[in-house]
Amino acid sequence: MTGQPSAPHAGGTAKGARPVWALALFGLLALAGIAGLTALGVWQLERRAWKLDLIERVEARIHASPVPAPGPESWPSVSAASAEYRRVAATGHFLHDRETLVQAVSDLGGGFWVLTPLVTDRGFSVLVNRGFVPPEKRDPATRAEGQPQGTVTAAGLLRVTEPKGGFLRSNDPAADRWYSRDVAAIAAAKGLEQAAPYFIDADSTRNPGGWPVGGLTVVSFPNSHLGYALTWFALDLMLIAAVLFVIRSELRRRRT
Repeated sequence: MTGQPSAPHAGGTAKGARPVWALALFGLLALAGIAGLTALGVWQLERRAWKLDLIERVEARIHASPVPAPGPESWPSVSAASAEYRRVAATGHFLHDRETLVQAVSDLGGGFWVLTPLVTDRGFSVLVNRGFVPPEKRDPATRAEGQPQGTVTAAGLLRVTEPKGGFLRSNDPAADRWYSRDVAAIAAAKGLEQAAPYFIDADSTRNPGGWPVGGLTVVSFPNSHLGYALTWFALDLMLIAAVLFVIRSELRRRRT
């Protein structure tokens, strides 16, 4: 007989409507996704606040007046958070015969960092990254003029150690091949006693003869957290829109 409404399918589900269990599962997954994306967005905003605070602290440190390089009594508290990029100075004499060349790429091209131990007048030693030299200047004899004797003062930025090596290349102390400024390993290989757990990146004060070239420290902190946060929130809104679309479609089917 025509003109009569169609009967619901078995189980009370209207024709074309999704089963209740499927809708419940979809709702749970959607809620989990929305919560996860929201959490990721909030986390990126927190990371952004942390990064901005870090940049502000580092900017204040690199423009401050130099302070004495931390001695043994302060070494346990020296960390990246508390001291890295702080301007420091140390007075003593260099051990040029124990310098270490660490492979590097700088604004001047490929070459080496020259790390020279400085025995301070306070009784401890500290590695000083005196600057960059190109491959043709790796032999100390080619830059003898730039190896000052007697008492000197080294000033620059305090840097924390870079253990193990570089990307896909491990330091080889036995062969004197270095790809990172691993303070402990270099100190052990060069027989340094009471060596500081950090090194000093020398400032741009010109060395006699022009080599090594100091002051090439790159202080840069990428800060893309806001972009990441907006991405997560955008995905969040897209998921919410999809959920609302499904709800609207389901209600329309059930009213039909």
